[in-house]
Amino acid sequence: MTPRESIEAASQQLGEKNVVDSCVSIINEREMDSEFGFVLAGPHSQAILMGREGGVSGRWPRTWALRAFLYAWDSCAEPAVLVCLSDDSWRVREMAAKVVARRHLGDALDQIAALQNDEVPRVRAAAQRALKTLVEGDD
Repeated sequence: MTPRESIEAASQQLGEKNVVDSCVSIINEREMDSEFGFVLAGPHSQAILMGREGGVSGRWPRTWALRAFLYAWDSCAEPAVLVCLSDDSWRVREMAAKVVARRHLGDALDQIAALQNDEVPRVRAAAQRALKTLVEGDD
């Protein structure tokens, strides 16, 4: 099952708002239970829950939670996305920029503009795409 399929299935089963709320909680609280971790990342989530690769407070749960916002959305998630644009992890910043583009989060315009100077090429590229979407209205 792809991440999109998994998030869409969870949204049907649990409700889209509940999925979004769970993702916001992962970003804000840096906690993830095994069942929802599996929804977000499949079997790889087990390694994170066992403390590998940074564990539940590391970059992967935040990255996965942000990725879920590409497929499930509620405006209550916007503040969490904006915070992630300045995360220490480049993967989190990159995914947050992708969400900004997908969800047309105009309040992120200044932060996205600044990310065009990020040290990581993938973050810069995501920021450029997001900026184009915000300014020109492209998807």
